[in-house]
Amino acid sequence: MSNIRVRFGNQLRVIRAARGISQEELAHRAGLHRTYISSVERGERNVTLETVEKLAKSLELPMTKLMPD
Repeated sequence: MSNIRVRFGNQLRVIRAARGISQEELAHRAGLHRTYISSVERGERNVTLETVEKLAKSLELPMTKLMPD
């Protein structure tokens, strides 16, 4: 899995699920649409830094934690 979008989406999904947060709840917290979160998690979206920041704040973690290895 070398595609950064797929790896980022997987990282987001793992963190979100570990916190027991639904895609809908994360979308609400971040001011995004649920289908957008779903497409990010599937690696279909090339997210902006602004979106990464919104997601990180919504999950109450630093942006770096969303970055895959």
